[in-house]
Amino acid sequence: MLWLVAHDEDPKPDSNQATVDLLNRWHKGDQEALAQLLERDMPWIREHVSKRLGPLLRRANETQDIVQDAVVEVLRYGPRFLLQNHAHFRSLIAKIVENELRMEHERLTAKKRDVRKERGMPSAVSAISLDPDLRSPTQPDQAAEKNEMQNWMRLALEFLDPEDRRVILLHEWEGATFTEIGKELGIGENGARMKFNRALPKLAKKVEALKAGMLASMLDERRPATE
Repeated sequence: MLWLVAHDEDPKPDSNQATVDLLNRWHKGDQEALAQLLERDMPWIREHVSKRLGPLLRRANETQDIVQDAVVEVLRYGPRFLLQNHAHFRSLIAKIVENELRMEHERLTAKKRDVRKERGMPSAVSAISLDPDLRSPTQPDQAAEKNEMQNWMRLALEFLDPEDRRVILLHEWEGATFTEIGKELGIGENGARMKFNRALPKLAKKVEALKAGMLASMLDERRPATE
């Protein structure tokens, strides 16, 4: 589980602790906590994503279901994290949802083969803090350390450029070969391998930035909305 600590002022300070409490309960399997998160934040997330993606979403009357389904998928299958700032929680979820919907749109419009594998629920692990002051001096065991690093990388992926994010997801998360990736991206096997190798150092830099407590500034680095 990732501890995402933000220090910026929130317009509703009381909602910060509520965000931590709801996420803690949801990570422990409390379905009511998920319902409360959706009820509280779906209107803002839906409006934000709709403005960002515009025509990538289907008809307006379907926007609610599309975005809500994507949010639920993120909370179920995405990297587990806790975040002490309500506004940043909404922004982070919206960013991940936007990435997922963009990638799905690319698949559907290109009519390419879906190479995704079924994803399982992430296992619960001890929290990782983005604030160095909150980190435990105790060294995790080898299995926990591997799980934690996977969570760091999965979250850092959301801050990569779309092409870099896509090639890493296809190869590492979805199990596609470079031949398959090359066909899907139209760049050939060698081009896919080269793009993957160039994307990895960028991912490492994003991981280090998150570990250094730079979540707030990273959330502010937004690409233009889709026309």
